[in-house]
Amino acid sequence: MGPELIVPPTYSPIPPAIHPRHEAIEIRTTAWAERFAIGSDELRERLVTHGIGAFSARILPEGQEEVVSLLADFVLWLFGVDDGYCEEGDLGCSPGGLTAVLHRLLRVAQNPEAQLLRADPLAEGLRDLRSRVSRYGTEGQTARWLDALREYFFSVVWEASHRSEGTVPSLSDYTLMRLYDGATSVVLPILEMGHGYELQPYERDRTAVRAAAEMASFVITWDNDIFSHHKESRSEGYYLNVLRVLQHEHGIGPDQALTTAIAQRDRVMTLFMRLSAQLRHEASPQLRQYLNGLASFIRGSQDWGITSLRYTTPDDPAGLPTTLRETPTDDSYEPLDIPVISWWWDLLPAGDGTPPRYGNGDASAAEWAARKPA
Repeated sequence: MGPELIVPPTYSPIPPAIHPRHEAIEIRTTAWAERFAIGSDELRERLVTHGIGAFSARILPEGQEEVVSLLADFVLWLFGVDDGYCEEGDLGCSPGGLTAVLHRLLRVAQNPEAQLLRADPLAEGLRDLRSRVSRYGTEGQTARWLDALREYFFSVVWEASHRSEGTVPSLSDYTLMRLYDGATSVVLPILEMGHGYELQPYERDRTAVRAAAEMASFVITWDNDIFSHHKESRSEGYYLNVLRVLQHEHGIGPDQALTTAIAQRDRVMTLFMRLSAQLRHEASPQLRQYLNGLASFIRGSQDWGITSLRYTTPDDPAGLPTTLRETPTDDSYEPLDIPVISWWWDLLPAGDGTPPRYGNGDASAAEWAARKPA
């Protein structure tokens, strides 16, 4: 057990918000976990105290309540896989065995009617989730959700290979893997479902729009690594986290790794804000809503990360902040020296160095300004 790291307030120019029905959503998610017996009794008892319903209510603060509940149940299910199989189970150190299990689960998601894993709680929970994804999403959104689920499964097997060998990947490889194993991409179709629209391929598949989604994933997963480091570093066995990767990559200590990780996420946050502002000038109403959803996802993850019992660990308190800051620690327009993402900075010309507030140059900014702090 290493020395305590004190995490300073992290930068967020995005206002907080939460769905007004978050308490009811939390109750329903707890009931759903019990109904499908997600994870072991011990794991489930922990998961239902982590405020996952509130987390989803922050991601979709103005979304359809049924879809917010779907998202909450899905996030809890993902933790059932990640914690139950990967972090705490034997499969987490067996890439081959984990691949076999996850391929069966993927088949259940693709074809819920298949007579496969009928006695498995995670499989039955996944069948229910797939049914609801099909109910609230289009065929295209369902297909993208399944594709993203496959990417997530593939990435956790990649992580299991490092866990089995006790190795630490390079920063570039870790960054690429983290875009998928953080399960952020699996949430993106649900952002659309929550507001009853479908982003058209000519907008969603634009390089800049895809980059904006990846930037949001980077910030969310770096924040998660920063906030979860205390919990992970004190658990038994192997853990993989950006702070550990930075220490290994650069031969630095935990405090410097923390400072570096925060600077990296701040620089990407600044770029995300600039790119979002540019995209809004020519965006459809659906794309504007999608960008709003990415921003809510980032801010919701921050707010949940510093308040959830999952990371504050009151029995062994983590040194997490209770507030966020309004200015970045690093607002440089220079690309990060991470090859798999450095191309993001080619999408925008260098500006005046002032990071935009959310909605700059966008008529919908007034909607955000009217939101009340959660």
